[in-house]
Amino acid sequence: LQSVWNNLFQAWLFVGVAHALYFAARAGERERQAAQLQAQLTDARLAALSSQLNPHFLFNALNSIAELVHRDPNAADGMIVGLSALLRNSLESAANQQVPLDEELRLLGYYLDIEKIRLGERLQVEWDVAPDTRAALVPPLLLQPLVENAVRHGISRRLGAGTIRVLAKNEGGRLCLEVHDDGAGASAGSGFGIGLGTTRQRLQALYGDDGALELLPSPQGTVVRLSLPFRTLRQKAA
Repeated sequence: LQSVWNNLFQAWLFVGVAHALYFAARAGERERQAAQLQAQLTDARLAALSSQLNPHFLFNALNSIAELVHRDPNAADGMIVGLSALLRNSLESAANQQVPLDEELRLLGYYLDIEKIRLGERLQVEWDVAPDTRAALVPPLLLQPLVENAVRHGISRRLGAGTIRVLAKNEGGRLCLEVHDDGAGASAGSGFGIGLGTTRQRLQALYGDDGALELLPSPQGTVVRLSLPFRTLRQKAA
């Protein structure tokens, strides 16, 4: 009789363990499916946001060319060449959710070259980029709409020359990016249409509450400040 009870106990123990393993595997599979679905939803949301951002940028760039095409055809030709380079490189970057900051700054340089042709000496650009930040990952075309806002709502409204300053630094494991302009200024918390709104949504989709965007007034104009996790391709792969 004792042997029978021992055999029954072992059988039930085996069945219990088997059921536990089965339900654990099912739970793990559900978690994996949920994670895959969340990643797909994030990809779809980022693609939708990019589809808003790219036509907006292209429209504004073409508008800048149209302003010069009759007044200064040579300058307009230079802008078309710059726009071609920018679009070619931005399309290559668009396939990735994140790119090294160095690549993002290169694209931003193309855009600023276009605006310098349009504004001439009225637009001055300063770069303050810490060397260790150039490998940090950022969403592609993250800075361009912010700089575009600074040019159009700050520098373009000045009678004299104005300055755009782009800053990047590592603050205790976080990437801090700032776009300064010494234009007319803006009240904190206000926005300039699609640029800031889309950037906020992209940060939320990629980083959740770990990414932040602030629009800050300053005595000399406006500062847009971004803060996001400091990650590199090497850290991402680890």
